[in-house]
Amino acid sequence: MRVLPLSEVRATMIELVGGKAAGLGELIAAGERVPDGFCLTVEAWRAGDVPEPELLDAYRRLGGGRVAVRSSATTEDLPEASFAGQQETFLDVEGEQALVAAVERCWASLDSERARAYRANAGITGAEMAVVVQRMVDPVVAGVMFTANPITGCRTETVVDAAPGLGTAIVEGTVVPDHYVLGAGAPAVPAGCLTGGQLERLRAAGWRLQARFGTPQDVEWAFDADGTLWLLQSRPVTTLFPAPPGTGDTRLYLEFGHLQGMLRPATPMGVAILKLGAGLWLAAAGAKVDRRDPMPRLVPIGGRLYLDLTDFLRSRVTRAGLGASLETYGPRVQRAVERMLDDPRFAPRAGLPFRLGTAIRMTVRLGPAGLVGVARCLLRPDDARARAYRAVHRIRNRVRPPAGLTGSAERLRWIVEDSHRPLTSMTLQGLMWPLATGLLVGLAPAALLDGIASDEELGEVLGGMPYNVTTDMDLALWRVSVAARAHRELFLETPPEELSARFLAGDLPEIGLTGFLARYGMRAAAEIDVGMPRWAEDPAPLFAAIANYLRVTDPEQGPDRRFARAAAKADRMITTLTRRAGPVRGRVAGFLMRRSRKLTGLREIGKFAWLPMLRAAREQLLAIGADLAARGLLERADDVMFVDLAELGRIVHDGADLRAVIAERRAEYRRELRRHSVPGALLSDGTDLETVVEPLPAVDGVLTGMAGAAGRATGRARVIRDPAGARIEPGEILVAPTTDPGWTPLFLTAAALVTETGSPVAHGPTVAREYGIPAVICVRDATREIRTGQLITVDGAAGTVTLDES
Repeated sequence: MRVLPLSEVRATMIELVGGKAAGLGELIAAGERVPDGFCLTVEAWRAGDVPEPELLDAYRRLGGGRVAVRSSATTEDLPEASFAGQQETFLDVEGEQALVAAVERCWASLDSERARAYRANAGITGAEMAVVVQRMVDPVVAGVMFTANPITGCRTETVVDAAPGLGTAIVEGTVVPDHYVLGAGAPAVPAGCLTGGQLERLRAAGWRLQARFGTPQDVEWAFDADGTLWLLQSRPVTTLFPAPPGTGDTRLYLEFGHLQGMLRPATPMGVAILKLGAGLWLAAAGAKVDRRDPMPRLVPIGGRLYLDLTDFLRSRVTRAGLGASLETYGPRVQRAVERMLDDPRFAPRAGLPFRLGTAIRMTVRLGPAGLVGVARCLLRPDDARARAYRAVHRIRNRVRPPAGLTGSAERLRWIVEDSHRPLTSMTLQGLMWPLATGLLVGLAPAALLDGIASDEELGEVLGGMPYNVTTDMDLALWRVSVAARAHRELFLETPPEELSARFLAGDLPEIGLTGFLARYGMRAAAEIDVGMPRWAEDPAPLFAAIANYLRVTDPEQGPDRRFARAAAKADRMITTLTRRAGPVRGRVAGFLMRRSRKLTGLREIGKFAWLPMLRAAREQLLAIGADLAARGLLERADDVMFVDLAELGRIVHDGADLRAVIAERRAEYRRELRRHSVPGALLSDGTDLETVVEPLPAVDGVLTGMAGAAGRATGRARVIRDPAGARIEPGEILVAPTTDPGWTPLFLTAAALVTETGSPVAHGPTVAREYGIPAVICVRDATREIRTGQLITVDGAAGTVTLDES
């Protein structure tokens, strides 16, 4: 079947007719007015020659004359990729030979450089080409309509761009169109080339299409001289961040994952296990927890974790201090949330955003023990640190599943009831107070030395901080790389993936990596997600890091010496600030800063203690997945990561078939992996709040973020979006969307760090300070504004990145 009337095309035929034709067929089926036409299907393209008799016969039956010849690739106008303008459209084509030539040029555009680059960036392969031929419309005015605001993400606004004549001038960017933003329920105000009535007709059409297709639409339209509205195309808006779940109320969500250095989407099982562990700890601390959803305020949106801040924003008790508490989120998010304090949708109300009884129980249970625990840690920090390490050891031993555990039902019961049991015991208390004391004494000197010490000087005090499990891990990997020098060519010239396979097969020289993995194999990038493979499963990222370390040829640039220099510099600065502050304040500040050197490094130990539980749960989940796959209930073992615990129970106990749901979630997960930016603050109508606040004053050639780690460094940028297999030369500046402990091996050869998100207390800036390298965080679009190889200067105290445009 090589030619089909558009009236016979449906969405299910996309592999035959391509995305554009499928969309047009659905518009016709919905009763919308669409120019008459036909589709030359993919079968003709596969044959390699234009079937002129069939093509020209369809053209004659259409009445001949002027037509539009439009590409309709099988990868075009999809929910994950629009391919807007990537393949060709030809207007005012008239005559049989001109039609044949236009079809051939449409076919050729599938392999244009821009189309190939677009497909590669979107991770799409296997594109094929159909062609749509339609009668030309002579528009008086034409344009584009989005049924959701494509800039802010707001789902209650319709955006229309219009210009006299053909709408192609708008999509090609050759005219400045009239721009209309139509709010929900607000009357359309006529201006420019459209009347109020035309705007209302467009908005109504947009609502119909969105309701039919189930997602916001990007619509091309035209009004002819008779006032008839023609719809020329409707496709999903592919750039919108997914909307929060509907609640019937306006709510505000704060992105939570970047505090853990995680912007990639979490798997559904990752969210479920995170909530399970947090809920068990909260219950142990005295909170009332609903086991069906232990943390209802932690909401997955687009796979990212968001904190529902609404009740705190509306409460008269908590809203006043909310802005100051958000400093760690960076200036843009802080300003966006503060703006909402004046929004009538978040008007203050009486009451607390939490149960008073729960707060009292938790205070009674934790308060006295906390005061005693912090005091003991301050008096005897070395003993406190030893207790914390013993607690980690006990947790690691207690989390092992029973030796005789067999069968999916038994494994699932162990995951739900026992895998996180150490969180409910007093063992965790051995960690809590040293960790809390370390955080307190790390923050206190800044307040005590206000006006006496600069931010840069206070940052130096945190350099070379000992007893951080992540820093210890990175330095241990450095020692492994030192042992690898005897096999330098092997580890430098072999791809990390091949080295990983050879290591797992026992076919590599022993360089100490086995011992490293025995302690740190439970770690990975985005490690708080149980769905992520651990280094013990795939050590390829470690081999990439080892290759980076082997490129360090100057002993003074070795991470161990850099760390030691940062520690010595911190000790000297403590002495300087103690003297400068005077006898009383200086003595107190000196005491706190030196206690900080003994305890603040423990800030990473809480999550480190949790990782054995995640690894054990992951092993059991994969065992369940393998069993279910063998029984035909799953396609593959790691499908278990795309259901939650309740859904997995339905599969295990009832044989529920969720394979279609899993496939859909996998596709959504892959789409979200390609997303380069994530809203820091989000309204329930989809509005990215950072887009509606006034931007900070811009300075040419300077990107402004937030101070992460003091110091200045100039070097060539290395833009990296995924640490797996990443290469960074000694002295280069790492530019990344975010960082967590899985990224930190790259820090050992970097001259500085720049990230798009983060918090001063997050893993990336903390480890950067400990290595003595400057860091600037919360630099919007840094991975797009900065090019690999570009010379940049990072000022970690000022929070700026200066670009050398030469």
